[in-house]
Amino acid sequence: MRAERHEKTLRAKFWLQLGAALCLAMCASFVRAQGGEADMAFNAGLEHLRQGHPAQALEEMRRAIKKEPKNAYFQKGLGLAHLALNQNSEAISAFRRALEINPSYVDVRNDLGAALLLAGQREEGKRELLRVYSEPFNPRPDITARNVGRAYYDEKDYANALTWFQTSAQKNKRLPDAYVGMGMTLVALGRTDEAIGRLEEGLSATSENVDVLLALGETYYRAGRFVDARPRLERVVQKDANSQAGQRAAELLKNFPR
Repeated sequence: MRAERHEKTLRAKFWLQLGAALCLAMCASFVRAQGGEADMAFNAGLEHLRQGHPAQALEEMRRAIKKEPKNAYFQKGLGLAHLALNQNSEAISAFRRALEINPSYVDVRNDLGAALLLAGQREEGKRELLRVYSEPFNPRPDITARNVGRAYYDEKDYANALTWFQTSAQKNKRLPDAYVGMGMTLVALGRTDEAIGRLEEGLSATSENVDVLLALGETYYRAGRFVDARPRLERVVQKDANSQAGQRAAELLKNFPR
């Protein structure tokens, strides 16, 4: 049951973490120098998203939109807050409003595709992601490829999932989710040694990202290679004991054979 809960948590996190990071990066250049009330609420919402407080983020995004309802950036932030709260229908509506306001805001299609998938509208979600992947102005094709890979992984179509995760890593060799995706897909295909190799590669490429480190430690653990697993999992706890990755690593360490 714990493993099942962890998988569900990972699934939501997988879709959300880069969407939030993108919102922070893409919106940073938007904030006006004078810092009006709407901007202040928006920035506060972004900070809450960064800290993992989606309910507070939602409240701040609503404040910002009340001041500027036709701001596509604010609508994207609102959608991400809804998505973090598993309010998928509301997230879809917010992302669509952002696109109505600014049809050229291509990156929102990444978020919309993910929200559709989480809402169970799988074919529509994949179509949205494949559409945005081919857009010449897609700012992050690496993330689009990663999202398509995750969609196929959830459907247990591991061959296509692996292809798209590999494409994601080719587009951005420092994207942690690409390596985590390749690792878990290769494990599902019974290619554990290859999974370990790709995760070791990812650990170096991402400067020891905690999610890649956890995936590597857990893969070693499940392969029965406890001597290799222990230092990786202990390192996750050392780096960020209070995070979901840190808590999962600590849980695995408790279950080591004596």
